[in-house]
Amino acid sequence: MRARTAIACSVADQGVAALTNILVLVVAARLSTVADFARFSTVYLVFTVLLGVSGAHTGQPLVLRRGADDEVRGACRSAVAFTLLAAAALGALLAAAGLPLPGATADALTALGLVLPVVLGQDVVRYAFSALHLPHLALAGDSLRLACALGALGTQQHGTTAARLVMLWGLSALPALLLSAVLLHRRTAGAPLRPGAPLRRGHLGRRFVVEFGVGNATSQLSVLALGTVGNSLVVGALRGATTLFGPLNVLFTSATGFGPPLLGRLPPRRRVRATAMLAAVLAAAAVLWATALALLPDRIGRHLLGDTWPTAAALLPATGSQYAAMAVGTSGLLALRMLDPRTTLPIQVVFSLAAVAFLVGGHALAGVPGAAWGLCLGSVCKAVATWIRVARLRRGGAGAPAPVSTDSVRPAS
Repeated sequence: MRARTAIACSVADQGVAALTNILVLVVAARLSTVADFARFSTVYLVFTVLLGVSGAHTGQPLVLRRGADDEVRGACRSAVAFTLLAAAALGALLAAAGLPLPGATADALTALGLVLPVVLGQDVVRYAFSALHLPHLALAGDSLRLACALGALGTQQHGTTAARLVMLWGLSALPALLLSAVLLHRRTAGAPLRPGAPLRRGHLGRRFVVEFGVGNATSQLSVLALGTVGNSLVVGALRGATTLFGPLNVLFTSATGFGPPLLGRLPPRRRVRATAMLAAVLAAAAVLWATALALLPDRIGRHLLGDTWPTAAALLPATGSQYAAMAVGTSGLLALRMLDPRTTLPIQVVFSLAAVAFLVGGHALAGVPGAAWGLCLGSVCKAVATWIRVARLRRGGAGAPAPVSTDSVRPAS
């Protein structure tokens, strides 16, 4: 596939995934009361953390894979098999933990455990298609998932419980998973299958999970903790605000996950320049999107998020500023991944923990708006530090990416 066609399909795929993410949350908000949406948001936040861990441990090392075609195809098969087995085990634990507990949130957590293999399995296949340079197949699967998700949730009425919404949302990904599995099998049949490979020593996923744990997951779990020990509506308010930026959120997450195969088509000297241009484009898009949302009539806002709209709208300035900073920081992390994937961990550790401190401090000083501005400040600091590191690597002569060979991502035997 030509580079332009691959980029177009990859961008379209991320757009479809972003649209699915935002529409699911919008529909859930419209079908739920404020309390029910807070419960759905809490469980969806748990899923977001698990999805990030899965992508960091299995997906991101997969798209950095180098080597013979048969080795890459075998790595894709092994990654999908490992994810399905691990998700089934973890889902069983979640379901078992939620069954004896009372309350609607526990029921929703149980539902998440039951559908976890489906949603995580469908996601890891997207990484496999990216590693195989087949983004058009990922686009086909994600398009089917979008249609099924809207069809399943669109049949529900206002007042649907959080557990039912989670179950319908999860099962709606099953047709896409089956289609993607068939398409992947046709491209990887006969390649070696080693489901235990991601657990062996030398796997880059361990480092990436630590980065995610002190990065994305830390702030999300902090929001969850604030809602648990304080006001549960904090989760719904912050989640409602970030829902409005759903397309950008998915694009940022996908940049580090799906960007390396596309940037790998460029000459080494142009890769950092391309990530800098990406940062400018995404930051501008975040500013324009935030401006459009701020000018949105209250009637339309309530049509989108229902009763959650007033609290979410009040956070738009802080959330919009945060996403502009996230655009710059995410692109910087992508540049570092191409230069040397080992350099991102210290930045993630220091500045993600700082962001948590800003979040908690902001909430203590000014409630939910203060928490939102605290997250924004953390994103700004991380973005600045990331590009300082990129500049130092460039001045030090790191003009080409660090060698990410098959050995560096292959588990040690």
